[in-house]
Order: sequence, then structure tokens, then C-alpha cells
Amino acid sequence: MPVPDVSVVVIVYNDADRLPTAVRSVLDQTLRDVEVVIVDDCSTDSSFDVAQRLAAEHSGRVRAFQLPENSGAGGEPRNLGIQHTTGQYVMFLDSDDVLEVNACRNMLEAAEETGSDIVSGLCVRLHKDTRNQKRDEWYSWLYSTTRTLESVTELPDLFVWDTLSTNKCYRREFLIENDLRFPKGMFYEDLMFIADAYLAAKRITLIPNQVYFWHVFAKSAVKSVTNRRHEMTNYTHRLEIHRRIDALLEERGLTEMKLAKDVKFLKHDLVLHLRDLPFRDEAYRREFAELSREYLASIAPEAYERVQPIQAICAYLLQQGDWDNLIPAVDTLINRDKVSSPLAEHDGRIYWCDGHFDDAFGRSVLDVTEVGYHEKPVNRLFLRNQLTSFAESGTTLSLAGRITNPLGVIPPGAKLKGELEFSARRRSLQSFRFPVRTLRHEGGTVHWETAADITARLRPLGIVDTIWDVRLALDVDGVRTTTRLTVADTDLSGDPVQVRPRLTRMVADHFAPHVSAKGHLAFRLVSENPNSERVQELITRGVQGKPGALAKTGYRKAKALRKTLTSGDNKLRLYHEVFSRLPVKKRTVVFESHLGKQYSDSPRALYEEMRRQGLDFEAIWSYSGSPKEFPKDATLVKRWSLPYLKALAQAEFWVDNQSYPLKLTKRPETTYIQTWHGSALKKMGFDQPSLKATTRGQQAEQQRSLDRFDRFLIRSEHDVRTLAKAFRLQEKTLLRVGYPRNDALVRARQKEESLGHRERSALAAKLGIPDDKTVLLYAPTFRKAGGRHGRFELPFDVERFADEFGDRYVLLVRSHYLNHVVLPPTVQGRVIDVSAHHDVTPLLELADALVTDYSSVMFDYALLDRPLVFFTYDYDEYVHEGRGTYFDLLAHAPGPVVRTEDDFCEAVKSLDTQALEYATARQEFVAKFGEFDRGDAAQSIVNQFFAQWSR
Repeated sequence: MPVPDVSVVVIVYNDADRLPTAVRSVLDQTLRDVEVVIVDDCSTDSSFDVAQRLAAEHSGRVRAFQLPENSGAGGEPRNLGIQHTTGQYVMFLDSDDVLEVNACRNMLEAAEETGSDIVSGLCVRLHKDTRNQKRDEWYSWLYSTTRTLESVTELPDLFVWDTLSTNKCYRREFLIENDLRFPKGMFYEDLMFIADAYLAAKRITLIPNQVYFWHVFAKSAVKSVTNRRHEMTNYTHRLEIHRRIDALLEERGLTEMKLAKDVKFLKHDLVLHLRDLPFRDEAYRREFAELSREYLASIAPEAYERVQPIQAICAYLLQQGDWDNLIPAVDTLINRDKVSSPLAEHDGRIYWCDGHFDDAFGRSVLDVTEVGYHEKPVNRLFLRNQLTSFAESGTTLSLAGRITNPLGVIPPGAKLKGELEFSARRRSLQSFRFPVRTLRHEGGTVHWETAADITARLRPLGIVDTIWDVRLALDVDGVRTTTRLTVADTDLSGDPVQVRPRLTRMVADHFAPHVSAKGHLAFRLVSENPNSERVQELITRGVQGKPGALAKTGYRKAKALRKTLTSGDNKLRLYHEVFSRLPVKKRTVVFESHLGKQYSDSPRALYEEMRRQGLDFEAIWSYSGSPKEFPKDATLVKRWSLPYLKALAQAEFWVDNQSYPLKLTKRPETTYIQTWHGSALKKMGFDQPSLKATTRGQQAEQQRSLDRFDRFLIRSEHDVRTLAKAFRLQEKTLLRVGYPRNDALVRARQKEESLGHRERSALAAKLGIPDDKTVLLYAPTFRKAGGRHGRFELPFDVERFADEFGDRYVLLVRSHYLNHVVLPPTVQGRVIDVSAHHDVTPLLELADALVTDYSSVMFDYALLDRPLVFFTYDYDEYVHEGRGTYFDLLAHAPGPVVRTEDDFCEAVKSLDTQALEYATARQEFVAKFGEFDRGDAAQSIVNQFFAQWSR
């Protein structure tokens, strides 16, 4: 009898209905020489009968076996299956899943070509309970391309993350020679088996093909192992499997692999079980902690540094048995960004909770200073709101709770108001609000109480709005923050409250509380009418019948049409074929700064000059994100919205400092004034190696976008030799007037020279800067965030700076608008984060000295004729490994260039002498890079293009 290419072991337990589909997915493979070995785990339904029938129908291709007694897990059936396979290669399939039609062929070809012991492909999870069968790819980054590993140690992520046995094909001799078997009677048997297999394999090949479809049935009556985490046995088995794998790694001396697995345990395995902890009773929690404590002690301390802060915090508090702080921390684990602890300040650092300060490891884990909670106002904090009391009385709900008050962000004397909002979960439906009667400040929390007459005021529709969420909006001195009601241990039992639906009471007439997936209070519309199920069945039948189908089809078509109309391609078509045929609106100007992210820079200066002169024009400002800081006397349009495209198509003028969307063609009747956003040190445009390496077509498209500029502002002949040349601009496009944003700086210098002293703006008082302090501004260029939590880390110890210079200086830190920094509370008042100030010009005007690196603010600040320090700690990497520069900063810098923190501190100490020492260098720098910045750029542009719009 010929040997099959592949044997697929299909295991089944009480799944008679789905087994034929799984087997059919094997028999229908494009690789024909495949056998099926079905192993029934002593089912109590007809699964084995179905297996025998399939074997009889496909004699020679399907064989069926049964264990004499149920093993309780998937390992033993697979072991028996391996014994009965005859193919050269072995695969595994669960009875509720299916193989991709080319899976066996693709994996066999890869195995034969590379001689690998294991071939692994992409597993796709299909959520069968969802309307559109939502899909997600199992760690797809591992399968982005075909690659062969001589050892799994070449790719630790494979060992750590892809622990499935089912998306793989194994050489049968490899399994037999290494006696690879699944652990008997253990959940998570895949983890142990695949760890053994990975470490034994002499060659592993990964292919980017889909091979396995994992069917997820979240609403199934019989839960899978992964959906039965409430069973303590589940967690016990998981820990035991991890211990065995750890011993395997230790035996082989694979410490780095062990560390990677520890990280995965903290950020994945443990998190899965912690999420359920608030919903478990005290006995469960105690047993869970006891089981966890020993295993967590084996986790490498370095692993805590490689996970999210809240993941590390929960693991540490669990090990310590600190339930008072752990349960709230799990709330943050479930609800990202929620602040569930009052926090604590200790020795100038911010900690997740009070206590554990005598434990150095605990302090490091609980230190959340870098998260930046202490810098956020109350309206930017998502606060935990613990429901402490819930009662129903007739038609009224009585509720009470505690809102977390981290670091006293809600001051004791604050004026507090609150509203309880019930809103239908389905979007765009109704909501109802009830005032909160009692609000009381209690230090670390704010206590609240209220009663809501649900029957009298809340009127649901009754069919489409079956789920309702509850929120409490808290007003603190006129500033609002919204909270959800966390249930945790609060008893929600009691009789449902009567409601009066607008459509029919036959389906629902009561409000019943329940806990949402994220632990928040919600309500379901239910009915006490004995006929409600029959009525619901009739409604469902109508919805699912022909009228309902037509209505749903119409709705889906309308939704799809709307989505299509607002897609990028159709927006472009609307812009070019509809909006661009509308008449140009005279005296209309569209302004944009930094792709709509800011109201700042030269577009702002030009706009304000036009307003100052009282010109008669329609101003339209583009924004992305929040429009809050944009001018109230202009029309605001969201970038890439239809009103935005229509405004651009009809505008007489475009004014921006970066670029309007590249694919928008400018009409001949529209004048595009490109103010740009700074002179160039770094190579730009077609001088960049990356752009030179693109195709001719890509370069042509880039050039078309640059050719839209009718006027390009120039501040020096350096710009002509660099920017203008790099953008391939014609001479007639260049406008040698300087930058409107720098008019204020030139005027500030002129005023200082005429008065003989410097006058500070009101911004100093707004920032709380004392009159006797020198203001130092640190404004670096953009950096890829490399900090532990994805933040730009300052290249010097800010606390050292504050301690050494805080008596003389106030340091303003302004990160690039694509970066952000977090300052420790110890430097408050001495170091101030001003990154939220979009417009840098007022900050430059305020600063007595500037510290920068390669940022173009150097060219602007030099106009003030004040000291500059260049802190180029990564000069070699930035200049030589990046895109290159137009000139040598070391040779032209009008101030000291320092590389180390010590040299930086020495430069700060000598600021007074630098004013004279580098005076000539600053003058030469301005003459070379800012010769056209004379203080009248905005006025000059208005006179040339807009003067005729005078009222």
C-alpha cells in the first residue's frame, strides 16, 4: 500500500455535527495523497458513529479510532493519532476547525524543498458568532515572508508566541525519533508539545500562506479551554506547563529564550486570568494568588521592564497579595488609560500606590512617573468610578459610588456638579440624563449618590435599543470629565425596574442590570410577559424574512454607498470632477499649518496681519484633531473632509507651510503661497537619497505636487541654493521677503536695542516664571521615540539640571510636535514642558538663550542675537547615517557645540560670556541664513497679494 504524503490527525469530542466539515476540508485538499486519522476521545454523543461512517464512505483515505475512556484534554487523542499515521508528514486538526484548501500542498512543498522537520504557516481565527465572521491572523508578523531557520533560537518570537500545534506540518520520522508526545490529561498541551518540537528541530521553515482556520465560538454552550478561565484547573494546568517549559530551557542554558517567555507570560498568559479576577469570589482570589506567588518568583526581574507598566504592576501586587491595590489595577488592565488608583508622590516620583517603598524592586515596578499622570488636567483623565451601592425601589434606582482622585487633581474646594447618563449602546440612538444629588470630596476619592426615576423619564424604543450603558459626567470648576461605573464586588441582585418602551411592551418592559465585558454597569431590556418570547420570535422571523431582508439589504447598500462616496479615491474624484468645476470664490483663502495639526507659524502670522489690516476676505482654516485652538473668526474645516476639499477647489488662495494633499491638482485661478517651515540643515526634496532611489513615476508625481507652488518664501540665498534647488523651483516662484512668523522676532530685537533692555511678554507670567530667573529654552528636532514607554527621552538628567541651575534658570522644554516628553514632579517650577504651545515664536521671543541640536529654530532664534547652545549628543549618527546635511554645523554654529551632559552643563554656566564671545558669529550666521528677515514679511506679502481687499 503506498505511503500517503500527509496524514492529518483529526481529534473530536462530542462534536458530531461539525466533524464532517473538518474531515471534508482534508479530503478536498488540492494535494490528493492525504489520509485522515480520526480519534474520538470517548464522546458521549454520536461523534464516533459519524467518524466510522466517514471511514466507511472514504475507505483507504479515512480511518477512525476511539480512546477507551475520556482523557479530558486534546493531548492523548493526538498521541494515539500519531501512532496510527502512515504518511511521511503529520498535521493536526480539531473537529470544529478546517484546513485551507492548499494547506497540505504548500506545506509539503516547503518541507521537501528545505528538508525541514517542521513547516509552519499562518493561522487565521474566524469569530463565527459575529455577523461578518470577524477574522484575525495569528501573529502574522512571523509569517510576512518565507524563511528557514536552522534553530528556533534564531527567532525567539516563534518559540514564545506561536505555540499552536495545528498550523504546522511535521516530518513523521522526526516525531518518532524524538519521541515527541503531547502531555496526557493536561490543558494547554500544545505549549509543551510545540516547545519540545521547536527545540528538537534541526530546521524550521515558515511560509506566508494561510493554512489553518481556527473557528471561535464565544457563545457556545460548551466552552473551549481558552474560554473556561474561571475554572481553577485551567490556571493550574497553565502554570504546570510553563514550569515544564522553563525546566526545558534551563536544562539547555537558553536564558534569553527564558526571558522572552517570561515577558510573554506577564503580558499575555497572566493577563488573560487577571482580567477575570474582579468577578471572582474571595476564595477563588486567594487560591489564585497562592498558585501565582511561587511561579512569579521565578520570573526574571528584567521581564518586568519589558512589559507595559500596568502589566508589571498587576503581577507585582498579585505576588505581594495586595488586594486593595490589585483589584483597581486590574480595572486599568482591562480599560486602557483608566486611572484606578489615587497614586502617590514619594521622593519626587509618582507611584501607582502608597506602600512598598521599602522594596527597591517594588519601587521600580510601581514608579509611573514616566506615564505622565501628574501632568494631565482632570478633563484628560479617565477616572475609575467604583459603584459602591445599588438598589431598586419601585420605579427608582438608587446608586452611589467613589470616583478616584489621583494626586488631588480634584481640589477640596472645587465646585462639583454631576450627571448620570443612560445611553443606548447602538450609536445615534437616544440617551437620558439624571442629576447627581450628592457630591462630596473625600481626599483620594469623590463620593457621589443619586436616585433616578427610570420609569418616569427613561423611554427606550424597545426593540433595537436592548443594551444601555451608564456614565457619570463630573464637572470640576467648569471642566468636565466622563467616567464609567465599575461594578466589581457590588451586588446587582434584585427585581428589574419597570420601563415604558415607545414601540411595544410585548418584547421588553423592564430594565435588568448586568456587568459589561469590561466590568462596567449596563442594563438590558427584558420582559416579564410570558408571551414575550413568542412575540420576539415573530419579530425575529419578520426581520429575518423577506421584508426584513429587503430592509437590511437597503440599509447595507446605503451604508456601503456612503462608505464608497467618502473613500479616498472617490473624494479625489469629487474634488477633480465636481468641486473643481464650481466657480472660484473671490477673496477666499484656505490656511493650513503643519498638515492641519496647528494654528501656528507663518500662515498664522499672515492671517493675523490680514485681520489687523481689516481686509475683507473669507478665511478658512484646516484642522486635524481638535479645532479648539483655531481662530473663532474663521471657517474651520477638517482636513480631508468634503467641506475641506470643496474649500480648496474654490479658494482664490492657498497658504500653508508644508503641503496640501499631494494628489490634489491646483486650479490655474488659485494662487498657492508656500511659506515653508524653516531653512534647511538636513537635505531635502530631491537631494535626499531616499527620493533619488524612487522610480521615475514616483519622482514625477512628487514634482507635480511641488510645481503647484506659485510663490515660495525665501529668507536667504542659502534657501535658494538648497530648498529651491531641491524642490526644482523656478526663479519666478521665489519670493525673497523672509518668513512672516519671524517678523515678531525681528521687532523684538529692534525694540530691545532701542530701549536698552529686554521686556518680557505676558507669557512669562502665564507660565509662572519669576522676574529674576533667566529663561532657557530647549527645542530639539524630531527623534524617533526610543523611551521605555514610547516617549522622547531627554539627553540629560533633568533633575540634575534643576538642582544645579534651578536657582538661576527656568528651563522650558519644547519637544517636536511629533514627540512628547514627561517631566518628573521634582522639577516643577524649575523645568516646564511647553510642548503644548503650538506656536514656537512666542517661546523664542521669551527665551534668554536657546539650546537646540539640528532644528531649524536655530535660524529663527539667531535673529534675536541671543546666546545659542548646540547639544549634538548624537552628531555622528544623525549627520553621517541619516540623509546628510547642506553644511557642517560644527563649522558654522554661532554658539558652543557640546556632545556630553557635562559639557552641556559647562556651556550653561558660561551663557553670560557667550553673548560677547559669539556676537560676530551670530551676525555672520544671520547674514548667511536670514538676510531677508527684516520684520516686514507679512506686510510685504499682504501688499503684494491682498491689499486690494481693503474694506
